[in-house]
Amino acid sequence: MSSGNTLASILVVDDAPDTLEVIRRNLEANKYRIFTAAKVDEALAVLDSASVELVITDLKMPGTSGMDLIRHVRENIKDTEIIMITGYASVEGAVQALKLGAEEYLPKPFTDEELLGAVNRALEKRNLRTKIRKEPESKKVLKHALIGESVIMQQVLHDIAKSASTSATVLISGESGTGKELVARAIHYNSSQASGPFAPVNCGAIPEGLLESELFGHVKGAFTGASESRAGFFQTADGGTVFLDEISEISHQMQVKLLRVIQEKEVYMVGSNRPRRIDVRILASTNKNLLDLVKNGVFREDLYYRLNVLSIKIPPLRSRENDILLLIRHFTAKYSEELGRSQPDFADSALEVLRSYNWPGNVRELENVIQRLIVMADSDLIEVPDLPDLMRFSALRCGDGLSTLAEMEMNHIRRALTTTSGNKTKAAEILGVDRKTLRDKIKRYKLT
Repeated sequence: MSSGNTLASILVVDDAPDTLEVIRRNLEANKYRIFTAAKVDEALAVLDSASVELVITDLKMPGTSGMDLIRHVRENIKDTEIIMITGYASVEGAVQALKLGAEEYLPKPFTDEELLGAVNRALEKRNLRTKIRKEPESKKVLKHALIGESVIMQQVLHDIAKSASTSATVLISGESGTGKELVARAIHYNSSQASGPFAPVNCGAIPEGLLESELFGHVKGAFTGASESRAGFFQTADGGTVFLDEISEISHQMQVKLLRVIQEKEVYMVGSNRPRRIDVRILASTNKNLLDLVKNGVFREDLYYRLNVLSIKIPPLRSRENDILLLIRHFTAKYSEELGRSQPDFADSALEVLRSYNWPGNVRELENVIQRLIVMADSDLIEVPDLPDLMRFSALRCGDGLSTLAEMEMNHIRRALTTTSGNKTKAAEILGVDRKTLRDKIKRYKLT
């Protein structure tokens, strides 16, 4: 038994001393901590005395076989990955090893690169599963339900803190579903106006004929049906914040009136000739490029610059890959608690699909997907078939439009590798080529 550095602890089991030594040297050179055993009973002794993240075991050994070791690890040890290696490769052996719980199946002889690739994939799967199940100390939950530990979200948090320290108007931009209102709330509740009201207004959801009355209020008799005077959002939010969501949707006429409100700090109720002073901070959001609208004459330039004193751009979820698992865990806990259910686990393959999906609907789409999975789950394990049809198609498709033959071949190989979790032996069988041909094509297309 031997040990090296501490990237991860790996147990290598093989009755061939030369093979054992080659694997040990290779992995120790890559800073892994290595234990070795020549037979299964020695391996069991190691597993009883040390914490091991990965077991690499030969298939055929004197006495107890590698298959028995795989079964023992799967039934007695949590969160330990397994790679099976053998000089007696067969499809039946690979299938049996994978069914028992091996993550990878490597036929001898294999290259150093193939071994390291299998080790990296197995440990990545373990890290992925551990991260989604464990509540890490490093979890970053920002104030007012903003969740993220990525560098880009930490910049958003920094911008929120800076914006909250002033009373300046803030323009919040980002795709639909990225959480613009959450950012606005975070600014408000960390500002000097925190004790005042927070009034969100969805400008795109209010008919144009009612928007002025909703924003500024109206006096009795101002129009048919105005049986009494009624304050608008700007009056009810006095001393606090008005959040104008999707500001790009308001008409040119309303843009003029809003500009005057920002400049003069007063509003005219519909049907009244007397202005009313207001003390309201304005936050606005858009999912469109307002500067482009200005250039096209759709949005007033002077209003744009009044709104864009400070700006915060929220990144799309596809740019926050490191936050996806945090969000999955958060929404899983949220909806499991709401439904009074125990939290389900996610299969590694399902997590890979969720993490690699493009998320055009951003955080809102992710939340809806997780809610649906929790509601519809029939077991304690969520797997790829449980995911929405479109998501599974998006995870597997090779691309849209016409491609060259080389592009089609590259995408087909990539799909086979994705389907087999990077196992080149299984991918070669699917593609109908030998391993050497597959290795050459992977190298040619730089798919490693």
